[in-house]
Amino acid sequence: MAKRGGFPGGGMPGNMNNLMKQAQRMQRQMEENQKELETKEFVAKAGGGAVEVTVTGKKEITKVKLSAEVVDPDDIEMLEDLVMAAANEALRMADEANAEMMSKMTGGLGGGFPF
Repeated sequence: MAKRGGFPGGGMPGNMNNLMKQAQRMQRQMEENQKELETKEFVAKAGGGAVEVTVTGKKEITKVKLSAEVVDPDDIEMLEDLVMAAANEALRMADEANAEMMSKMTGGLGGGFPF
C-alpha cells in the first residue's frame, strides 16, 4: 500500500527548504533592525522650540525640556498643549522610522507576504 501525502524521503523539497532559510534570515535581520531602532532617539519641538520632547524607538519619553518663557502659571493649558504636540510629533517620527525599516525589509510587500 502506497503512502499518502508528505514528501518523498520525508524531507522538504529544495525550494521549500530555501524559503524557510530565507524567512529565518529575514526574521533575524528584522530583529536586529528593531533593536537598532529601539536605541535611536527622536526629538520634536513645539512653540518655536520652547518645548522639546525626546522619545526612543521603543516609544518611551526620555526627556522633556521647557524654556523658562513658556512656563506661565496663568496659562497652563498652552504649556500642556505644547508638550502634547511635541510628544505626538516625536512619536510620529518614531513610527515613521519603524514603517520605513519594515518597508525596506519586506521589499515593498506592504508589510506581509503574498499568501
